[in-house]
Amino acid sequence: MKKLVPVSAILVLALSLSACGGGGGAGTVQESSDIDTLVSEYGYQWTDTSAPILNEKGAQEISFNIYSSKNASALDYNDMKIMQDLYESTNVYVTWENVSESVYGQQKNLIFGNTSDRPDAIYHAGMSAGEIIKYAQRNVLLPISDYLEYMPNLSKILEERPDIKSQLTSEDGKIYSLPRVEEMGLLQNPNLLFLNKNWAQAAIDAGAVSGISSEDLKDGLTLTAAQMESMLTYFRDNDMNGNGAADDERPMNFVYNNWQGNQCDLYGMFGLNDNLEHRVVVDDKITYTVQDDRFREATNFIADWVSKGLIDKVSFEQSQDNFLANGKGLETYGAFYWWESETVVSNPEDYIVCAPIIGPNGDQTICVSNNPEVSTGEVIIFNGVPNVEVLLTYFDRYYDPMISAQINYGPIGIVYEEELDENGMLVQKELTGDKTADELRLQNAPLGIIYLSDYAWNNVVHMEPKAQLRLERLNAYAKPYVPENVKPTPNLQFTLEELNTLSSYESNLNDYIRTNLIKWLMNGGVSDADWTTFTNDLNGRTNLTAIQKVYQDAYDRYIASEEGN
Repeated sequence: MKKLVPVSAILVLALSLSACGGGGGAGTVQESSDIDTLVSEYGYQWTDTSAPILNEKGAQEISFNIYSSKNASALDYNDMKIMQDLYESTNVYVTWENVSESVYGQQKNLIFGNTSDRPDAIYHAGMSAGEIIKYAQRNVLLPISDYLEYMPNLSKILEERPDIKSQLTSEDGKIYSLPRVEEMGLLQNPNLLFLNKNWAQAAIDAGAVSGISSEDLKDGLTLTAAQMESMLTYFRDNDMNGNGAADDERPMNFVYNNWQGNQCDLYGMFGLNDNLEHRVVVDDKITYTVQDDRFREATNFIADWVSKGLIDKVSFEQSQDNFLANGKGLETYGAFYWWESETVVSNPEDYIVCAPIIGPNGDQTICVSNNPEVSTGEVIIFNGVPNVEVLLTYFDRYYDPMISAQINYGPIGIVYEEELDENGMLVQKELTGDKTADELRLQNAPLGIIYLSDYAWNNVVHMEPKAQLRLERLNAYAKPYVPENVKPTPNLQFTLEELNTLSSYESNLNDYIRTNLIKWLMNGGVSDADWTTFTNDLNGRTNLTAIQKVYQDAYDRYIASEEGN
């Protein structure tokens, strides 16, 4: 097997990237992108997506240098089987320069500023809309949309999915980055409420909760806010785990402001579809939940549960890792928010998933997250890269669903069986040794640019059992409680003027909301005077009105673009 050469050089402040600077290969072909020469001498072809992209001569004389951050658990990309398999099937030689995510964050600006010694592309680029516009205007980024004829897989996706195309298209009408698309229908609803059924049974037996019986303690249980409060109070006051101490139980737990398993669903008790940005689309209008008086009412209600010890104060301080670690071993969680109990506790069979809590005014709805299933800015290519058509055709192979599955989960032979099942779909190998499925994936899958949507799940690869379980539960106990007129804010494209407005005000707005909200939740609620000051400041010094207009204008263009296709 041809093996990619690992690169050990580390980025330093001078940014002396190894083997960078426009292709890094030998031969005059590196000096130009003459398609006729590429075709006649190097066998370049892009139409047959299952055949090699280059011939043997091309494999020897054309190469690319790609810079990428990676997870600490992952192998060097040069050593990953999926990357070696891609070389075998494409004859496109890539040298990967891997650094840690923190190093990339520190050196990102240096890479873009070093005009004489850049890689050819950045994988896991994490480019914001503002960064893309800035560097596109400086002629730093390749306008990928000018080369779509060499990318049959992506071209087909953009033709069939104008919504994805509109999210990628910048103000000047061009596309400068490659997307990651993983659509499972999970990210919009990042929370499920789990309840310890044995503890709940004890509360019922003690007469601490009215209106429910043992027969009700099954998946789909619906509790009113009053019933949940009674339940949590009983958990707080009794030695539920039987260890002789009545003060180590955690009645309700979550990870404050985490991307999943957060506090936002509690605001659904008051009819608010809150999220971490407090921004949601209602009747095609960009709406900020913090402008609603029900937000104040909900905050005071939740703060009361905190002050009573019904919500563990650790929820506001702990990391995701702490939350998951504390759920193992001795039972301490009475109720918690997460995607599945199986990840959180050692005894998931003792927990049931609940429907959203019915609030004191009869409201029952949940969070609608803005976490996108379509991520833009995942890969960028620098302008002036020789033979860039070859590089783009190579990246285009990542969007083949069979390749996407391996990029996302791990390769055939390690994660998947060599033989497909009777439906022609990838089959996960049985786990052996001491590695979990997640550990195997993190080690062997580069993640990044993929296209996994309905076709892939139905024809190419089965969803992981954990993901399928999440989806089934969300479809049963979460999604039915979101009104049809409520949607998450999609990925939006902004004009330079709009980006300047967001850059000037949005960070201050978010900090202002975050600072006040944590103070209110941890200290008994918000007073009339503080709420008046807060609402005045939203429309005054934080300039929420201007921010809201930017999002609305961008959203209106997004809708118009979808309707026009």
